[in-house]
Amino acid sequence: MNDPATLAEAEAANRLMRLAKEVARHNRLYHDLDAPEISDADYDALIRENNVLEAAFPHLIRADSPNAQVGAAATSTLQKVPHAVRMMSLDNGFSDEDIADFVARVRRFLALSDDAPVAVTAEPKIDGLSCSLRYEKGELVLAATRGDGTTGEDVTANVRTIADIPERLTGPNIPDLFEIRGEVYMAKEDFVALNERLLAEAEDPEKARQFANPRNAAAGSLRQKDAAVTAARPLRFLAHGWGAHSALPADTQLGVMQAIAGWGVPVSDMLVCVDTLDAILAHYRDIERRRADLPFDIDGVVYKVDRLDWQQRLGFVAKAPRWAIAHKFPAERAQTTLEAIDIQVGRTGKLTPVGRLTPVTVGGVVVSNVTLHNADEIARLGVRPGDRIIVQRAGDVIPQVVENLTRDEDRPPFVYPDHCPVCGSEAVREEGEVDIRCTGGLICPAQRFERLRHFVSRGALDIEGLGEKTIQEFLDLGWIREPADIFRLKAHRQELLAREGWKETSVNNLLAAIEAKRKPDAARLLFGLGIRHVGAVTARDLMKAFVTLPHLREVASAAHVPASHNPQTGVATFHGDLTALNELTSINGVGPSVVEALGNFFHEPHNVEAWDDLLSEVSPADYIVETTASAVTGKTVVFTGKLETMSRDEAKAQAERLGAKAAGSVSAKTDLVVAGPGAGSKLKQATALGIEVITEEAWADIVKAAG
Repeated sequence: MNDPATLAEAEAANRLMRLAKEVARHNRLYHDLDAPEISDADYDALIRENNVLEAAFPHLIRADSPNAQVGAAATSTLQKVPHAVRMMSLDNGFSDEDIADFVARVRRFLALSDDAPVAVTAEPKIDGLSCSLRYEKGELVLAATRGDGTTGEDVTANVRTIADIPERLTGPNIPDLFEIRGEVYMAKEDFVALNERLLAEAEDPEKARQFANPRNAAAGSLRQKDAAVTAARPLRFLAHGWGAHSALPADTQLGVMQAIAGWGVPVSDMLVCVDTLDAILAHYRDIERRRADLPFDIDGVVYKVDRLDWQQRLGFVAKAPRWAIAHKFPAERAQTTLEAIDIQVGRTGKLTPVGRLTPVTVGGVVVSNVTLHNADEIARLGVRPGDRIIVQRAGDVIPQVVENLTRDEDRPPFVYPDHCPVCGSEAVREEGEVDIRCTGGLICPAQRFERLRHFVSRGALDIEGLGEKTIQEFLDLGWIREPADIFRLKAHRQELLAREGWKETSVNNLLAAIEAKRKPDAARLLFGLGIRHVGAVTARDLMKAFVTLPHLREVASAAHVPASHNPQTGVATFHGDLTALNELTSINGVGPSVVEALGNFFHEPHNVEAWDDLLSEVSPADYIVETTASAVTGKTVVFTGKLETMSRDEAKAQAERLGAKAAGSVSAKTDLVVAGPGAGSKLKQATALGIEVITEEAWADIVKAAG
């Protein structure tokens, strides 16, 4: 984080805007979708950065500041219910000094002396799903999630299945109205058993639903439309406070919590009341020591001023009470052995190293795998199989290696592969890139589905009837592996007719759609091959320059040839024919990255075999764009908004036939903008630059006038 003192006001405003949007997004992922993408520690770092900037630039505090938000708006199909009393969140402390400051702030606000005792309750902060239970005359009438703090979701039917939560309160002094608030959670051993059961019940173990951690399991189980699903999940509940009430059974936090426990609702057995900073921190240390052995996940300790009259005087800030704070734990760490480094290949060809560990418990969860991200991260950590490492579950969610304890041992470094472990094609890292990628896109099994899906997509060969489900079906049957196999599917006609969901009409339509692409547009075919950096526009530009695919292959192969490869970093150096290189880079939009991607593609023998095989099945015509002199010949045209009489692809083709270039963005080089309904930023930019803007109807007149 930059020092606020060094930031200009405009930079601070921009960063506060980005922080507001980023935090709101992560709030929705965590509270509403139960799918966090970052750790608690990383989330807390965003909040701290926001707070520092707001303190330095108070006049820039935004209406959507993270400090004005609680949780995320409920968006599921469960019925929304308003909270009678807003469900607040808590401010966080991360050090002993933060807690000392909290106690000092309470004293200053209440005008107490520096040595006046401030009694606070202290209890573990359960990592679960916040829930409010409304009891009227002792009967449970409503249960709701926190949502955005103002409106939650009605989960009453689901909560009634949780054994810890009584249908009726029992005991003395039960108010006519009382909302008990706490956390729905799943115990660690119950979480493990649930995942094992889901795995055992799945028809396909590889596709079995598995929860990432107990918090996600609890949230996903509570927010079910079918209460029977919730009933089958081992959920628990611990109370930590209250909301709306007609009366209170005591005048202290501890007293009310003891009353709640007496009414039959579980309360933490580690809840204590202490009145000195030393005692507060001692209890924190005690809970931290016991953390790994607790039956549930916790991420800190919550302190609340004990006297309720003091709580009332202290009141609230935007989203949190002044009388409470959460003392967060640092990310928990453990030591283990890195047994192996495996390389996984993703659908786009990215090689990702995964560390296989001697299983170790971190934060109550057994960790046996950890991502090592890329070759640079392996080099930074200096890790090799056999190393003793420290693993951290950042925010108790994402395992990561934070230290290599044996990096100084005299053993050879890990050699990052220079060939794909799946298909054997070369794996290279382009200049300026972090990731190392397999170059065997057409034949690599790890990439087949994505490559074939792209090959038949609308912008490429546009084969109707070959959707994702059908492609996966044919892959599973072994009927297709490479693009050329699509044109041999007619050999499986009788087998396909025998399969469920296929009738003679649908089979005939599919095979006819495939046959209709035997003479494809060369630019579409080139784009469909999925060569990195070769998009639809670049493919057209390349084909306009080279006319035939064999000519393009000849020049691209000569222009860029891998010469050597560093197995430690994955970085390759290259040489090539200067004349061929100049021929390629003279084409508008073709730079070093395109040249390198084409060279890598045609240098890989597997790709060449698949290329030759494909061209034995299809016969693309020479790519000759016949142009007609028109009012836009030689000009750059941008289409924006909704086109009502033609597709965007047809509009671009019309522009090419009229001798114009169809661009995707507006710039000072743009000559004409064709704007349909809903045109937005591109239209505004064109107006600001003084570029001529016409309607789709006016464009049709230009096309008609050109003949």
